[in-house]
Amino acid sequence: MKIIISLFFVISLLFINPGISLEVGKWTFVKTDNYCYIGSRPIETDLPADKKRGDYYILVYKNIGSDETFVQIEAGYNYKLDGTINVKIDKGNYPFFTDEDQTAAAWTSEDSKVIFAMKKGLELTVTGESSRGTITNDEYTLKGFTASYNKLIENC
Repeated sequence: MKIIISLFFVISLLFINPGISLEVGKWTFVKTDNYCYIGSRPIETDLPADKKRGDYYILVYKNIGSDETFVQIEAGYNYKLDGTINVKIDKGNYPFFTDEDQTAAAWTSEDSKVIFAMKKGLELTVTGESSRGTITNDEYTLKGFTASYNKLIENC
């Protein structure tokens, strides 16, 4: 069921491209008629200068009226399907995965644990491998995450 909800969300985002409204190092709240999300762009990446990629960001989203929240990472490239996608929040590590239907996005099966760690943490780093073998490390600040998350829960 989670994959179906996630795919619906990803498809609907294709029409509004949330990456455009997100800022580097800030957590932005967005509400539509059907769902809400908070998101941010990384403060730093180690992608080599000769490599190109699309929009990359992290979202926490939920459908209006639902109690479930989901964490989604957009890489800006297609992840390697059998590769490891790791999210490090301060000293804790959380596994994420992708699937063949949406290889540019990653999810976790431990959303509540990841969100709890994000609320307590200071820094989040996403390490992923592209389908071409390039490994990237994208660093996000968690400053302001808790206030934005509380706004998401209160207003959605």
